Amino acid sequence: MEYRLLGRSGLKISTVTMGTMTFGGVGWARKTGDLGVPEAKRLVDLCLDTGVNLIDTADVYSGGVCEEIIGEILGGKRKDGVLLATKARFRMGDGPNDLGCSRQHLIAACEASLRRMKTDVIDLYHLHEWDGQTPLEETMEALDTLIRDGKVRYVGCSNFSGWHIMKALGVSEKDKRQRFVSQQIHYTLEARDAEYELLPIAVDQGLGVLIWSPLAGGLLSGKHRRNQAAPEGTRQFAGWTEPPIRDENRLWNIVETLVSIAEGRGVSAAQVALAWLIGRKPVTSVVIGGRTEAQFRDNLAAADLKLTEEERKRLDDVSRPPVIYPYWHQLNEATDRLSEADMALFGSHLK
Repeated sequence: MEYRLLGRSGLKISTVTMGTMTFGGVGWARKTGDLGVPEAKRLVDLCLDTGVNLIDTADVYSGGVCEEIIGEILGGKRKDGVLLATKARFRMGDGPNDLGCSRQHLIAACEASLRRMKTDVIDLYHLHEWDGQTPLEETMEALDTLIRDGKVRYVGCSNFSGWHIMKALGVSEKDKRQRFVSQQIHYTLEARDAEYELLPIAVDQGLGVLIWSPLAGGLLSGKHRRNQAAPEGTRQFAGWTEPPIRDENRLWNIVETLVSIAEGRGVSAAQVALAWLIGRKPVTSVVIGGRTEAQFRDNLAAADLKLTEEERKRLDDVSRPPVIYPYWHQLNEATDRLSEADMALFGSHLK
């Protein structure tokens, strides 16, 4: 297992992070899985034994039950080197302040997560989503307070747009608050939208990048094929709608390329998709999840799979996103003055 620095911090995390949305199975999360403590513990032990050092969750997963299961598994004490990441922003109660990124909600949410996970500190605390109604000065001050109080060690964001991130970083610098060290985003061969703004910002501003749903809800696992019904037991079979598929023909072209490369290497299509992500320079770690030991073992093997330049080119060619404005103008007129951050978008277009 390789370990990479998380953004500008001194914290090293494994290139594969364990996702836990399949724990609990309460409410909307039941579509992803309903693992209890015994099943979840076997998967946690498997990941830790393989070298994974970060477990990722969120308070909203199964209404807090997911965090409670993690607390039961870790037994109130951390195994050596295990890091915990969780998130807050979404509704966790019926009250008017039981959601959002206000000081009131973030501090209460963090303290509730600490209790559920039976721990004294959260290593990485992400804002789960943008809150357009709370001033960023208040949000960043609340996160800074959590760090100064020893409840959180590092903070980041998830599902923010480019201008959201830059505004938050500007507020942190202006007010001398702790800044984001990372962003957790959706980014796959099928959905490369993050290359327009989020990956260049990561390079330019020194943010770590963690990828949620790196197999596009299982669409890139190789189990889903052109002109075939979704396999029973998958998220799509259960009516899961993330990520949205805007060009189905393009999706199947990508899947067919993944399967072709995988067959040539004697590995799974899922491993190839994950290896492509891990090999992308701005990416720090991919967050894998699943219901079974077989799924986790297969995904974990991607940490050791190195794609050739020819294989990467085939995947880039079949999945490359269109160059939208102002980037097509920059590609035409500004390639003599591109930065390393610019290349997070333009790199595959200039080859």
